[in-house]
Amino acid sequence: MSHQGRSSRQKSREQGVLAQALRAVRGAFLSVGVLSGIANLLMLTGPLFMLQVYDRVLASRSLPTLTALIVLVAVLYVFLGAVDALRARMLVRIGWRVDEQLGANALAATLDQALKPGGETARPLHDLDQIRQFLGGAGPMAICDMPWMPLFVGIIFAFHPWLGVMALAGGVILVVLTLISEMATRKQVEAMNGQAARRSTLIEAGRRNAEAIRAMGMTGAFTRRWAQLHQDYLTDNNRVGDVNSTFTAYIKVIRLAMQSGVLALGAWLAIMQEVSPGAMIAASILTARALAPVEQAIGNWRGFIAARQSHHRLEKILGVAARKDDPMPLPAPVQKLEVANLAVRAPGVSGGQNNGRILVRIADVRLRAGDGLGVIGPSGSGKSTFGRALVGIGSLQSGTIRLDGAELHHWDPDRLGRHIGYLPQDVELFDDSVAANIARLDPDAPADAVVDAARQAGVHDMILGLPDGYDTRIGVGGATLSGGQRQRIGLARALYGDPFLIVLDEPNASLDAEGEHALTHAIAGARRRGAIVVLIAHRPAVLAAVNLAMVIQDGRQVALGARDDILRKTMRPLEESA
Repeated sequence: MSHQGRSSRQKSREQGVLAQALRAVRGAFLSVGVLSGIANLLMLTGPLFMLQVYDRVLASRSLPTLTALIVLVAVLYVFLGAVDALRARMLVRIGWRVDEQLGANALAATLDQALKPGGETARPLHDLDQIRQFLGGAGPMAICDMPWMPLFVGIIFAFHPWLGVMALAGGVILVVLTLISEMATRKQVEAMNGQAARRSTLIEAGRRNAEAIRAMGMTGAFTRRWAQLHQDYLTDNNRVGDVNSTFTAYIKVIRLAMQSGVLALGAWLAIMQEVSPGAMIAASILTARALAPVEQAIGNWRGFIAARQSHHRLEKILGVAARKDDPMPLPAPVQKLEVANLAVRAPGVSGGQNNGRILVRIADVRLRAGDGLGVIGPSGSGKSTFGRALVGIGSLQSGTIRLDGAELHHWDPDRLGRHIGYLPQDVELFDDSVAANIARLDPDAPADAVVDAARQAGVHDMILGLPDGYDTRIGVGGATLSGGQRQRIGLARALYGDPFLIVLDEPNASLDAEGEHALTHAIAGARRRGAIVVLIAHRPAVLAAVNLAMVIQDGRQVALGARDDILRKTMRPLEESA
């Protein structure tokens, strides 16, 4: 692949995937603009009809002329309705098209943010919803109508310069009020959106921990914390609503006053015989039509500001992701795992106390196919951090993790995931069938592979004992299963597809004797087929199926070697420190 080709692709990505998605619907936006032009021209039907009725029909008392005008106006109004409906439908589909192009990227960014402390307040999918809803709403229609204001004002000028000046003055006043409204609400809308994000995060945390909240009498404290966030949100929401409603009310009053003012001025000019009565009425209607888009824009201003802020946040998040080149596909790892001079830091929250602190340092670990490494040490020593780093989760300060010589970031995450099995301490399952959870949600997963993974984990018989076997839906988070059952199904998911690297973090935390025996058998079976198994344990007793052991204390690797040698040298100090 040429360097020029890569540079061109990189430059294209750096332009922002959101901007590219909007450019992809540029033709549709132009079509909406054309339809808006047609709609605004058809809006002249009412004033011109009024002008003809007053100046021609009444003057000539011609019923055939009136009949012809009524038929023509009816046809034009039907056409106007069709054009308005068509552009509204096109805007909805523009929003849908943008969502279709960016939905997967926004979901990936949401999952990435969830892995970062403090990243839970970033909500790319919510931002995308805001943009789609705005694009499909009345706001863009008002924006498309505003450029046609000069047309209506120009026609009013054609009736009489004084009428045009009054209509123009009203338009200027409304535009100034719109700009003032923008400056008055921009920061408040941003604060309101931040409060909404924090409130949603707290509610989600409460949902996940509902059992603990109820069992330990935390409902009152949790409610008070939610009430404070909710009050802050309502306060910001009320401020924005007050400003927006005030400006909307005054703009409406000004528009009505200008319409009446033009009518009064037109009446005076008609008395002075400088305009006809029909022109007087038509000018009043055209003034209302010229100022209507500004009023409509103010009514949708909160959505416009929210969509613009969502656009900035989403483009920033997706732009960072887009600047990453797609790595070249690598062959499946089958030989070794190498860790050298590894230092993993705590991402922390910006400005937080732990920002950038090193959590664990690993000097050197080299494992071959078929090796089993037990990682032991006191609580809080960094064992789980090391395990997460092995599967590509965490912020590396320095050092390398290599599979068959290739660093983890050389892999596409999805392709790398096929060669990794991971069982975290807190097993989270999806609200789907047992089979779908074991198959990692792959709809095309072979049934034989699912059953094979269950057999390796020793849960095949347990699954058959469930009400619907492998088709049993397990509920949100695996609510219909016990803790031990969730852990054993999580083990089967980790073994699905015969991955090369298997990292198990406290896999026996919820297991009974039968489950621990199945775990030991599963580890031994994985090693026999050539997998590397890293078993993280707080107690050394579960290391019967591994051949190597490593000790981590205070975030540092202090020992590595044959399992029996390490356990003999470190068993007593570990038990004392635990």
